[in-house]
Amino acid sequence: MHAEARFPDLAVPVRAAGPLTRLGLGWLVPPGPVAVLHPFDEGASFYRHGWNSWSPSGWRRLTEPPLRIGGDPARLLTADDAANDTPLAHSGSAVGALEGPDGRVLLLGALGLGTPRVGADRHVLHGTTEDAGDGWFLAWGREDEVFGAYAALLAERLGGRDRRAGAVWSSWYSYYEDVDEDLLARTVEDLRGHPIDVVQLDDGWEAAVGDWTANDRFPSGMAATASRIAAAGFRPGLWLAPLIALPRSRFARDHPELLVQDDDGRPLVTGTNWGTGYFALDTTRPEALDHLADVVRRAVADGFTYLKLDFLYAGAVRGRRSRDLPRERVYRDAVEHVRRAAGDDVHLLGCGAPMLPSAGVFDGVRVGPDTAAFWDNGERRDDPSGSGARNAIAASIPRTWLRPLYELDPDAVYFRRRRSLLDEPQRQLVEDAATVLGFRQTSDPMAWLDAGERDELDAWLRAPPAVERFGRTRWRVDGREVDFAPVLDGSAPASPATLVE
Repeated sequence: MHAEARFPDLAVPVRAAGPLTRLGLGWLVPPGPVAVLHPFDEGASFYRHGWNSWSPSGWRRLTEPPLRIGGDPARLLTADDAANDTPLAHSGSAVGALEGPDGRVLLLGALGLGTPRVGADRHVLHGTTEDAGDGWFLAWGREDEVFGAYAALLAERLGGRDRRAGAVWSSWYSYYEDVDEDLLARTVEDLRGHPIDVVQLDDGWEAAVGDWTANDRFPSGMAATASRIAAAGFRPGLWLAPLIALPRSRFARDHPELLVQDDDGRPLVTGTNWGTGYFALDTTRPEALDHLADVVRRAVADGFTYLKLDFLYAGAVRGRRSRDLPRERVYRDAVEHVRRAAGDDVHLLGCGAPMLPSAGVFDGVRVGPDTAAFWDNGERRDDPSGSGARNAIAASIPRTWLRPLYELDPDAVYFRRRRSLLDEPQRQLVEDAATVLGFRQTSDPMAWLDAGERDELDAWLRAPPAVERFGRTRWRVDGREVDFAPVLDGSAPASPATLVE
């Protein structure tokens, strides 16, 4: 049916599946496809929101190429919703917005699951769902107000969690997979006396991705590792990717029937990493859910009460499952199962996670791609999801509006100057992004820092600076103005640097 959404100084024609209902500063639109005839010219900017943690998010003019992952189908499959990619049109996941000439925005956002998409062109702001959705919210006004109202509605419907992780040390951005029991033990001892709350062991401890038992580099086992971390005064944290399995894993070889299938009845490749494709658990099968719960319960029983769960999006990819259910609902059911298995006291951080379906389940969610001790990834210029400090900032800052749903993790901050290609302004921007999002995490071993760097890190962890926002890209951090605009619009230069060992 045709309707009109009236705002104090704007009226827009709307085609929807039913009548609109006034709510606060916007309108509720019933489930189904929706199209809004907007009055803005082709120079208007569109807000594109990415599907999972690593997906590009931000503003682009309608006259510019769409913000997306280009040139690498394998990366697109891993870092965004490849099934709904639109190479020639502006579109994104769940919510979109157009900026009017006076800076106010017209927002259209989905109010639930159903793999919703929002796109825009010169005349129309439009929304669709892959499966039956839960309706839409249409609003016009100041950017912070309309996004704030939308986030509040999502929190009411999907849930929100306000638990904070505290200060986190992660092994990933120092040791990557080259970690072992002795190295971690020395690192933990060096961290004693520093204001760290969580020590989280990342990838490299497991027998194989899919086989969640300790490898030969952790001969004492994971309970002993958690005990060692706890004895030093820290909360033990562990990395898992429980919804995926590598082809070489025993789980994938022994239980191919518990994996999502392709059209030919073979396990479906749902992403690429570790030099190969990987498969996803079919969590519509009770046996797969039992396995998932066992993995999580075993980690908690070993003493880990902070779990970073990675590559979660694979549980929501399009593929053949034992039951033909909406894929975001399948994912949501799986992570709710994880939450019940872990218990409410365990801190869950989601990474590579579908953003809306994770609300109300995870305490924190990664909101950008992996950072790195360099600015740009020169080998992946067309990939805004590629590892690098600039990409991590560029995707994270446009997602500050998600704060009512969970803690926002923009990834680790570097205080080391050795073993880094970041110049000082770039390093400071990484620190500022984490400060304004409110997540404190580092991966710097104390042995890699000089005395001054250790003092800087401790000061940042103990007393986070006062933060005040006064624009889309601008903040005051302890009275110092920080503007992320050059990072977000791509104009910030990659200054030359030399890696110092």
